[in-house]
Amino acid sequence: MSTVTSVSTVTRVNGIELAYQVFGTGSPLVLLHGGFGSVEMFGPNVARLANGRRVIGVDLQSHGRSPAADRPMRFEVMADDIAALMKHLKLERAAIMGFSLGGAVALRLAIQHPERVERLVLVSTVFKRSGWYPEMTAGMDAMGPEVAESLKQSPMYEAYARIAPRKEDWPVLVKQLTTALKIDYDWSAEVARLPMPVMIVIGDADGVPPSHAVEFFGLLGGGKRDANWDRSGMTPHRLATLPGLTHYDINLSPALSQAVIPFLDDGSMG
Repeated sequence: MSTVTSVSTVTRVNGIELAYQVFGTGSPLVLLHGGFGSVEMFGPNVARLANGRRVIGVDLQSHGRSPAADRPMRFEVMADDIAALMKHLKLERAAIMGFSLGGAVALRLAIQHPERVERLVLVSTVFKRSGWYPEMTAGMDAMGPEVAESLKQSPMYEAYARIAPRKEDWPVLVKQLTTALKIDYDWSAEVARLPMPVMIVIGDADGVPPSHAVEFFGLLGGGKRDANWDRSGMTPHRLATLPGLTHYDINLSPALSQAVIPFLDDGSMG
């Protein structure tokens, strides 16, 4: 599939500047990337998702094309940023899809502003910090501001330096993100009250254990009984475990958009 291009726009919302790009036309889908990334983190999936819908790819606080913000990074506050951006764009409701860090922001948006979320896709996302594999949380615990220099050898920095307004602000992003990733949370009670259809997607070799995704699905009411021949036992929620994918490539795999597009299309008239 051919790539799609868009001009980046920066607007001031919720006290900071956020960059976003719009791809395609149709029912709206807000796309939220993972840590240290930008909308480009979804690779060819952006074009696939924008085929028949309007994709708003946001660069989260201090990420990508969004100028470094002078405030701590918190999932709850970043969720308010997205709600404010939707208001600015006159989007009353939209489908929301987030990966990893962006999944946590998307989940908080659904919890804090449920009226804004038509349906929710959470890719490689946990509802509590202890949901990650222990080696993942150990890695988050080990990272601090001092890793900014060594991370300059990574593809993440190369991508940041290419598009950031000031590549000198890389240490600001690293400090804000590594601090945010150490904060403990458990949103299980709030997940159980979510009113919109939710799709949970992981790779079978993800940083999220399949057991956590099943627990997540269960909190929503999914996986409790046989659907019956007439599907009367089904909930509106979906669970997908994609074979052969990890936390580091699920965002780029065509299997991701292939899995979520039918779920998104179910709500195209919503």
